[in-house]
Amino acid sequence: MTLPDAETARAALHAVRREVAKAVVGQDAAVTGLVVALLCRRHVLLEGVPGVAKTLLVRALAATLALDAKRVQFTPDLMPGDVTGSLVYDARTAEFSFREGPVFTNLLLADEINRTPPKTQASLLEAMEERQVSVEGEPRKLPEPFVVVATQNPIEYEGTYPLPEAQLDRFQLKLTMPLPERADEIAILSRHAAGFDPADLTAAGVTAVAGPADIEAARRAVAAVTLAPEVIGYIVDVCRATRTAPSVMLGASPRGETALLAAARAWAWLSGRDYVTPDDVQALARPTLRHRLRLRPEAELDGVTQDAVIDGVLATVPVPR
Repeated sequence: MTLPDAETARAALHAVRREVAKAVVGQDAAVTGLVVALLCRRHVLLEGVPGVAKTLLVRALAATLALDAKRVQFTPDLMPGDVTGSLVYDARTAEFSFREGPVFTNLLLADEINRTPPKTQASLLEAMEERQVSVEGEPRKLPEPFVVVATQNPIEYEGTYPLPEAQLDRFQLKLTMPLPERADEIAILSRHAAGFDPADLTAAGVTAVAGPADIEAARRAVAAVTLAPEVIGYIVDVCRATRTAPSVMLGASPRGETALLAAARAWAWLSGRDYVTPDDVQALARPTLRHRLRLRPEAELDGVTQDAVIDGVLATVPVPR
């Protein structure tokens, strides 16, 4: 595979945001977060109330990147083998053969992941961390690129199972999709009134503007982005400060630090720079750390949020100059 140069790859990934906007209105931040995760070879948790186009966003992203995408609707009766695949007995050959599950794809949409019990949620852990699945002791590699985008409804909605900390930590970013502004809602309804069909992205004019070669070229360019020792120290100080915040029972771990470093690096490259600034760290701190903080019960009762804790940390940790 011949890779394009870094500038061509960057232009293609910027075009992805414009192309997705043909199908999804007013969610530019979520689109950017998904691109950042792709560049970092990591995974994303999308949270929002039903009906804010979480599923449509992932489908549109796959279409613009020419990636194979599969969707799994997580339900209380979904079994781990329904996700990873299983051995099937063939009566004609009297042998077992492996039938791949939907996890064997480039972009896996795990829809409403918090509606399935922890046993099935955990079936994704090996795939997300090791990029393989093991069936009957035999590891099977997943295709590349491979990214899990899991959607979930807020925990206060009926019939949900909170994700355990060990699995939350595997997601690089937690992106929230808020209800759109009034102007955006008018734009959405106007599109539907004009005949927009969410099931037919081609008719909406969504086309592939980038591909796996652009992603690979971008990943190599991101790996060459430099980090000054002062910026690395700043990332460590921010994450350490979350552990001592009064409202926090469990703060960001070293895995959170590496996730923030990778996200800031990707954002710096997308912004046209080959070095990371403290502003890059601050821009990605919320989506990278919010799901890694566990608040004290009394703080939650007082209405404290993870984002508020992160904002407080960023306001108090000295910024290198």
